[in-house]
Amino acid sequence: MSAPDSNHQHTSAERVGQWLDELDRSKRRFAETTVRQRIELVEACAEGVAGIAQEWVDSACRAKAIPPGSPHRAEDVFAGPVATLRYLRLLGHSLHGIETTGVPRLPGKAFEGPEGRLRVPLLPTGILYDRLALFPFKVTAWMRQGIRRENLNDHLATHYRTAGPRPTKTVVVLGAGNVSAIPLTDTFTKLFHEGAVVLLKMSPVNEYLGPLFERALQPLIDQGCLRISYGAEDVGAFAVRHHLADEVHITGSIHSHDRIVWGPPGEERDKRILANRPVLEKPITSELGNVSPWIFLPGDYTQRQLAFQAENVAASVINNVSFNCVATKALITWKRWPLRAQLLDLVDRVFERTPSRVSYYPGAAARYRRLTGVDPSQELTECLPWTLLRDVDPDEKPQFFDEESFVCVLAEVALDAPTPEAFFRRAVEFANERLAGTLCAAVTHPPGFRSRASNERVLQAALGELRYGAVAINHWPGLMYAMMSPPWGGFPGGSLADARSGIGWVHNTFMLEGIEKSILEGPLTIYPKPPWFPSHRRAERVAWSYFRLYQKSSWTRAAQLLFASFTG
Repeated sequence: MSAPDSNHQHTSAERVGQWLDELDRSKRRFAETTVRQRIELVEACAEGVAGIAQEWVDSACRAKAIPPGSPHRAEDVFAGPVATLRYLRLLGHSLHGIETTGVPRLPGKAFEGPEGRLRVPLLPTGILYDRLALFPFKVTAWMRQGIRRENLNDHLATHYRTAGPRPTKTVVVLGAGNVSAIPLTDTFTKLFHEGAVVLLKMSPVNEYLGPLFERALQPLIDQGCLRISYGAEDVGAFAVRHHLADEVHITGSIHSHDRIVWGPPGEERDKRILANRPVLEKPITSELGNVSPWIFLPGDYTQRQLAFQAENVAASVINNVSFNCVATKALITWKRWPLRAQLLDLVDRVFERTPSRVSYYPGAAARYRRLTGVDPSQELTECLPWTLLRDVDPDEKPQFFDEESFVCVLAEVALDAPTPEAFFRRAVEFANERLAGTLCAAVTHPPGFRSRASNERVLQAALGELRYGAVAINHWPGLMYAMMSPPWGGFPGGSLADARSGIGWVHNTFMLEGIEKSILEGPLTIYPKPPWFPSHRRAERVAWSYFRLYQKSSWTRAAQLLFASFTG
């Protein structure tokens, strides 16, 4: 087989075709690999990721203009090597379970919720010292109707329940440019959950990481089940339309998805959608954008609780310069809440004391100008300001809610209602019906809220009604992305004509099928200070402590993580 490119120069159409042919001829060999051989491949990739981790972070920080010593370097440690290595360790654990019992070993017993649907614990995982490293969070998957404890195993790792050689396919993965773990974890999902061989097309935004990924994933390249290509939109377009590409996976914007599926905007596309005649007639899975809401329930918060939650919200905007599909874009409050102005003032203070950063993702200044109405004659620097806009009227300024902005602007929406309970119902309806996307949402509730049975019923009903793939209570849903054991994707029901936040799931290291959503729960405040908060002084030190724990778990490394966390 020909060697993959050793740099990230444009990959020619001839080379892409050659690699797709090689992948096609490798399908059967990969299909016949045993679970033990796949475990060995996962372990070899984990060693490879560990070997490039420092170069990976240094390269990403240089590209994003994050200087040495900056606590913001932690973002690229967590969203790169840490997330990837955690995924591989959890995947290896599940494959060990499949090898010995036929299914992954779940971290807890499934149980029925008050509405009768099965819920499956996904965190803490029972490995990797999660009860220490991720205390006090827990995550449960809510399954679709009809799935019960007695038939749950029928919805676990179904790819591995096939007798004889497992079915395989060639998938073109169009990698994301914003979060560096995404191209790898998307690729691993296709390889090890679905048994596919993969052509990964790197995004031009972060293709500088491709040569490092080639080194780390050399065992997969040698096995013949992975190739990595580079270039602009034409390279991806050629790959996805090639007759040897069986399926496509994209992480990106709804606009990129629709251009691939239906062609460029215009009358011809509209006709195709009406006639259900896509340009690309292949199975497509995706993870797309979201106008991520954060519903803030009114109540009597202490000053400490309000300050913590204000930085929690602000951190979700500041992280990765807001180039995240999980960045909060709509803060939903009750107009009559006496503490509303105080909360918004606290968010503004976090923005004011956090230096602006280079907006490295293409088009950020134009999107900022369009949203904020900055005078066209006013020149914008490459460091856009963190911006909170209060009491935005959805009818007057629909641009904040109709599509993901992908820039550092947070719009507060103050909804009126006669009571807090009525506000909660209206906020859920607003999030479901008015905001674009179905990827993730957050809900903060006041202290003691869940101690009343009536409030708990209201909360459970609201969680059931929210049409989002991931919902976090009191915290940023971005944590669920990083935890890797929860499934990650849009709420079920997306279609090619209306993909919303995407079709299908990634991550999902326990290989659950039939999922409706995942729910993260955590307390109103946590100590020590979370390393994703922008005010954390030693966040990178904490991040590398997580990395070392996942590189080789031990009580010593768990203790080192705790020490780093409590001295940050």
